[in-house]
Amino acid sequence: MSKSKKTATKTVAEINLNDHKYYFNRELSWLEFNSRVLHESLDERTPLLEQLKFLAIFSSNLDEYFMVRFAALKQQVEAEVTLLSPDGRTPQEQLDLINKRLLPLVAQQHTYFDQTVRHKLAEHGIHILDYIDLNQEQRNYLHKYFEEQVFPVLTPLAVDPSHPFPYLSNLSLNLAVVIKDPDNEKELFARVKVPQLLPRFVPLPAELYLQQQDQSAVWMGVPLEQLVAHNLESLFPGMNIQEYHPFRITRNADLAVEEDEADDLLQAIEQELRKRRFGGSVVRMEVQSSMPSNVRDMLLDELNLGQKDVYAVDGLLGLGDLMSFMGLPIPELKDHPWTPVVPPRLRRLNESNGKSNSSDVDGEEDIFAVIRQRDLLLHHPYYSFAATVQRFITHAAFDPAVLAIKMTLYRTSGDSPIVDALISAAENGKQVAVLVELKARFDEENNINWARKLEQVGVHVVYGLVGLKTHTKIVMVVRREEDKIRRYVHIGTGNYNPKTARLYTDLGILSCREDLGADLTDLFNFLTGYSRQHSYRKLLVAPVNMRDRFLELIHREAEHSRNGKGGRIVAKMNALVDPQIIAALYEASMAGVKIDLIVRGICCLRPGLEDVSENIQVISIVGRYLEHSRVFHFQNGGEEEVYIGSADWMRRNLSRRVEAITPVEEPEITKDLQEILGIMLADNRQAWDLQPDGHYIQRRPAPGSAEVSSQQILMDMASS
Repeated sequence: MSKSKKTATKTVAEINLNDHKYYFNRELSWLEFNSRVLHESLDERTPLLEQLKFLAIFSSNLDEYFMVRFAALKQQVEAEVTLLSPDGRTPQEQLDLINKRLLPLVAQQHTYFDQTVRHKLAEHGIHILDYIDLNQEQRNYLHKYFEEQVFPVLTPLAVDPSHPFPYLSNLSLNLAVVIKDPDNEKELFARVKVPQLLPRFVPLPAELYLQQQDQSAVWMGVPLEQLVAHNLESLFPGMNIQEYHPFRITRNADLAVEEDEADDLLQAIEQELRKRRFGGSVVRMEVQSSMPSNVRDMLLDELNLGQKDVYAVDGLLGLGDLMSFMGLPIPELKDHPWTPVVPPRLRRLNESNGKSNSSDVDGEEDIFAVIRQRDLLLHHPYYSFAATVQRFITHAAFDPAVLAIKMTLYRTSGDSPIVDALISAAENGKQVAVLVELKARFDEENNINWARKLEQVGVHVVYGLVGLKTHTKIVMVVRREEDKIRRYVHIGTGNYNPKTARLYTDLGILSCREDLGADLTDLFNFLTGYSRQHSYRKLLVAPVNMRDRFLELIHREAEHSRNGKGGRIVAKMNALVDPQIIAALYEASMAGVKIDLIVRGICCLRPGLEDVSENIQVISIVGRYLEHSRVFHFQNGGEEEVYIGSADWMRRNLSRRVEAITPVEEPEITKDLQEILGIMLADNRQAWDLQPDGHYIQRRPAPGSAEVSSQQILMDMASS
């Protein structure tokens, strides 16, 4: 794909930018992203346990994809929806293409695990054994373990005229068991659920490890379903076990809350969560290839599935459970450990492990004094979350000069120090207002628990807005200083979650600029009260002004290019789906604007198309950290503007969510962000180039050239 600037020979008026051929399918683009995740496990440069991790992530990603995206398409088909996607496909056509693309990917994953990774693990002392390969002593131990730990929680369920087919819970691993009654030679069917609360892989004690090729074992054990299968006689005494076959099902798990009709949103979400535990319709069944057709057909009939809903594999099902092996203490099989560092400007502050004390608060300099000097850029996980964002909120909770804390919580950890700090702030007499987004998918129950805990100590808790998800990541601290009130703010791209802050790359700014404080005040009033704020001083706020402002910025670059001032856009995000934004980028490319897009996941824009997107390059970076930050750079005729915030260029972010994007006005921070973008664009280790046909090609260093890993470079820069 040419990277040279080229002025298109055709005008916008001559090209219909709404034509389906200019857009990739969203669902297929996501599958390409998950394919890149899978490739990290196949890459020989990836440490062995990290390969196992990426195999597990690939499976977990697919689980959520089927529960939400695939399930939604099936519902559309059942409702006879014929509306075409932007790329011109019906829901049924999309389902067929998903199936066609996914079957070889799933087969590749399982083949690589069973035939390559499993053997490599054994070479390093990690033995995931099959039950049939155990010696008698090992079997005796596991039989005792079964009798004491597993048997009491198993419930065999018969299927016959007096026993209807049992309910199968979402993501459950089961055994389809065929039994013969010796009295009448009649074949019977039963289902046994493999307990999800027990470890998926059952370890043997070290004294029962087998020495393998003069190498000591680190871990040795068997899958739980095999342990259950080889002890079925205990569940069906007096019967003859004919055969057993593992299978796993996935259900529609998206919530359907009628917000307009809900008097109490929290109660409505709780009711939907109870429904989710039972789950919606089954949308996928995973089986082993050895399952005979008669058993498979019986299950399909009972679950109301078709043949295309079956994913048959060789080997173990549910490889997401492989993530448990990351806990093994074998550092040489993992990425080099990384400890996030404290930003240089905060290193002179007292270290207090995220907990403020009276001496820290009363000292001559604190985190607020540092922010007053100038804005502070945070880049996680390279910079410590605990020493920055967490410290900011915790310090505010104990600072006697702080009057109020307001923030949004979309996702946080189960043992959140952020929530603990907010509780302390309320107990210390400060006014605390928190918007807890109850509709954060798969975190609804966790957020309900935190909301109730916060309410019990007097925190003002708001549950979001009808029809909108509050996805923005903002905190405002109101502080009395001498004879004035000053507002301190944090505006970020990531969740206030100390655990994911070590795994996701995110950006944030700490500032006490008056205009940002005033904007956040207006935004919080919109979130917690009655407000129809239509304009903001600095912030781009969805669904108010963000889409229009982004379109203006893109069009402005096109105008600069037409006027001979050049045009340049560099944007980093998780997904690019919105047709209006894509059409505007096409127009800018046609005007000669050089556009570089760093899009981790879904990208519906087609780069490199003659006369339309020749000036657009799209890369995706997939590495040890999940790229999650959003950065938008516009050259603006030499007067650069850079923005960061919580929104991707997707319809849902721009139209159906509350989002905030802030301009960066500190020249040093602008320069830092441009440097970060430049490092990513030069990546030749984790970067993939999107081709005009929708495929991605992974970059490799040219012969004799050094490997350039953007994430490694940023770690090195942070530690220097």
